[in-house]
Amino acid sequence: MTDSSPNPVLVVDFGAQYAQLIARRVREARIYSEVVPHTVTADEVRAKNPAAIVLSGGPASVYAEDAPNLDPAVFDLGVPVFGICYGFQMMARALGGTVANTGGREFGRTTLTPTGDGVLHAGLPAEQPVWMSHNDAVQVAPEGFATVASTPGAPVAAFENVEKKMAGVQYHPEVLHSPHGQEVLTRFLYEVAGLQPTWTAANIAEQLIADVREQVGDGLALCALSGGVDSAVAAALVQKAIGDRLTCVFVDHGLLRQGEREQVQQDFVEATGARLITVDAEDTFLGHLKGVSDPEEKRKIIGREFIRSFEDVVSEALGARA
Repeated sequence: MTDSSPNPVLVVDFGAQYAQLIARRVREARIYSEVVPHTVTADEVRAKNPAAIVLSGGPASVYAEDAPNLDPAVFDLGVPVFGICYGFQMMARALGGTVANTGGREFGRTTLTPTGDGVLHAGLPAEQPVWMSHNDAVQVAPEGFATVASTPGAPVAAFENVEKKMAGVQYHPEVLHSPHGQEVLTRFLYEVAGLQPTWTAANIAEQLIADVREQVGDGLALCALSGGVDSAVAAALVQKAIGDRLTCVFVDHGLLRQGEREQVQQDFVEATGARLITVDAEDTFLGHLKGVSDPEEKRKIIGREFIRSFEDVVSEALGARA
């Protein structure tokens, strides 16, 4: 990222299967996010200058000997924090609350009852379904935190301290099984953390273009174009960054769909204006594949020959542009 990158919301991953989904939900709220491991230190967090921190769920118990933890100094950085599931329990315990194993377990759809005058669930239904997955439960919220929701198995299913810009929920707001979850997460971001929805998907393209321009400098660049979406988008971004100093190489290995070569040559060049070299390697690829039936061996041959075809044209392509 460049210095112009936005201050990210850091999603701390405690081993949850939904960490990336949480990051996506934050971006859907038009706020930039990044996923970081729970081993991140307070100094590393400070260096990223985050706008807020979201603690993900995870499969462990906070009382397990090898339970993932977070540098407690993170809570002293003055950064807004939102805990989810395991992250909620870990946050409660770190801030002086009480977490206990009640002997019960909530898993799946559960009825949540908002209580008090909290921000997270204000105006939402008096009873609403949420998705739970926990054994431990917060019994007492940290000092200064208001309990704003409960469930049959979690007396403190959500808490918040608006003054400290901290809040959390025992359930998973990021999944569709919690129908009001995205609204709750968004309320934390907007109303508790005080963030503005200024990020869009287009911003990341601008950042990547700036990064490429800085990395390439005054040099030339070569891009392998497969004909797929990923390499086409990558090439288009690089072309926007350095213009005609980019050369794209497209290898026709004889395994393309009918008309795909012509489509790539026409559509890509028209859309980007980038210089494109097409390598006709059909005979080479099909010759090496002849008689081979093992799928893994085929993949190895295709990968090997693609690299060789690309290497054959590198000196010629860059030499012509030098």
